This record gives sequence, C-alpha cells and structure tokens, in this order.
Amino acid sequence: MYRLVKPIFFKFDPENVHHFVVKRLKWFNDVFPFGKSVLRGSYDVSFKGLEREVFGLKFKNPVGLAAGFDKNGEYVEALSNLGFGFIEVGTVTPLPQPGNDKPRMFRLPEDAALINRMGFNNKGVDTMAERLRLLKDRHPEIVVGGNIGKNKNTPNEDAVCDYIKCFDRLFDVVDYFVVNVSSPNTPGLRALQEKEPLMELLNTLQKRNCKNEISKPILLKIAPDLTDEQLDDIIDIVKETGIAGVIATNTTIGRDDLGSPEKLKGETGGLSGKPLTQRSTEVIRYLSEKSGKAFPIIGVGGIHSAKDAKEKLDAGASLVQLYTGFIYEGPGLIKRICQALV
Repeated sequence: MYRLVKPIFFKFDPENVHHFVVKRLKWFNDVFPFGKSVLRGSYDVSFKGLEREVFGLKFKNPVGLAAGFDKNGEYVEALSNLGFGFIEVGTVTPLPQPGNDKPRMFRLPEDAALINRMGFNNKGVDTMAERLRLLKDRHPEIVVGGNIGKNKNTPNEDAVCDYIKCFDRLFDVVDYFVVNVSSPNTPGLRALQEKEPLMELLNTLQKRNCKNEISKPILLKIAPDLTDEQLDDIIDIVKETGIAGVIATNTTIGRDDLGSPEKLKGETGGLSGKPLTQRSTEVIRYLSEKSGKAFPIIGVGGIHSAKDAKEKLDAGASLVQLYTGFIYEGPGLIKRICQALV
C-alpha cells in the first residue's frame, strides 16, 4: 500500500505531507472503533524472543521511532500501534518556539536522504507534559522517551537551566530522557558537546535525577561528525557522570558522495538517511569496542532495511531507531526488521 501512495506524497512539500499523514493516522486511530485493531493487525510485531530489557526498561521489540517525528507528543498511541517498540518525542524546549523559516525540510530521493533545519519547532514543554500525562493514564505500557533541548534565544551559559526545566516537567510522564546537544540547527548548540560544558550539564541532571525516589535513565545523543578523540571523551563522560547510555547518531553536516543536484546538497541543515548508514554504524562500533560495552547504545542513522538494523545491533547497539528510513520505506519496515531478528 505504501509503495502506491509514496509517489503521490513525494510530489508535495515534505513538512506539509508529514503533518497531513500523522493527523490522519491519529484520526483513524482515535475515531474509528476498529482503527486500533486494524493498525495492530496490519503491523503486528509481537514476535516471541524480541522482548529485551535495556537500562532497566522493558521493550516489546528493539525498533523505536527517533525524535523529531512527533515533536509535541501528539501521535504516540497511533505510532505505537504501527509496531514500534518505543517512541521518542521532541526535541522539546521550555518555551514554545516556531523554529526556522520555511522551507526547512528537503528530500534527496537520489540519495534516499533528507536535509532538515527545523530548529526545535515545538509547542513547549508544558503542552507536551499534559499530553503525555493523559497518554500514560491510558497506556502506561507504551515506552516513551523525552528528548530535551534549549530554546534558541537561551545563551549557552544558561543552557543548563533550560534542560532542568524540561527534565523536571517531564519526569513523571516519560520513561527515559535524551539530552540533545548535537542538532546542527540551533546556533551554538553543538558547542555543548565539548567535554567541560557537557560534564557540567550531565552532572547537574544526574544530581537532579538522584533526588527523586525513582531515577530515570538519561541518555546523550551525539553527532556523527565527532572525531575519535571526541568519541573517547564521550566514553569518559558517560562513565564519569553515570548516565545510562548514548544515542548514536544525530544528523550530519557533511555532504560527501551525494548524487543529488547541487542546489539540494547546498541546503543548510542536518543530513539523514542512507548517506549516514555507514558512519553511524562506525560510531556505534567504536563506542562499544573502546568502552568494553560499558553502556547501552541506541543506534540510529540510515536504517532502510532489516540488514541495516542488524548491522547496527551486531556493531554493539542494544536498540535501534528509525526516522528517514521510515519515511522512505513506510511502516512495513518495522515488521520486516522484527521478522529478520526473530
């Protein structure tokens, strides 16, 4: 079915198509009495042997949806019914913000890739927290991750306060947190990946975490553009701060070996999709081997097939996430990956 409608979707602006599709998916899931059962029946991935426990959480399968697809926590239930083992929402910031000017998302079909410069567009953490509270009341079994960031106008020296606000507000309604300092679309954000500011940020959140009777796993999402020396620093930081793990990787600012027209390649923003497949797997393998498998890794970047997912798991990932591959290959990709892993 997706192969039939995909050419139609790809004739229109990618951001508009995204909103069109997810709103109707939610409508179908919520309004029709049989909507949930149809989605579950079509994309049933309840295969025995795929359940796993990672950083203290139980996942029905290892295939999740990466942050950026549901920025405000509006579509979690409908997306979960497509078969995802977990859903990561965000990136969310303390205050609502519109993000960067449109157009800000571009398809590169020749490369099975996307370029986006969304800029953390979201409705703010209060709106997300209320939505997730209602969701968790109805569906506590859905594993939800909260991807948190800082507002564009917040200077880096005050960034910790933004992350704390998001952490505190979402603490009771998410199962794990992801600290996003690796998006290329918020000016100066990637400077927070340097060792000193990153240590301060993560230690502050961990202290906040330990004040609660039940702590939540905190993960760090890193860029694929880090050098080996910087990856060594990441390993040290994870061990020293005691956070739960790493998500590898975010989008890249690189444009090497692309077959798309120069006009598209020249668009600023983060590149995702097949061009990232090899590099993200290399980062996963490096972190896993150099750390002695000291912490869990969620692998994301260029997963367009069951083979891509398996390579990331074999490289050392405990779980994987989809985004661009989900857009290009459709919901059936989740089931194909799970069938291959059984």
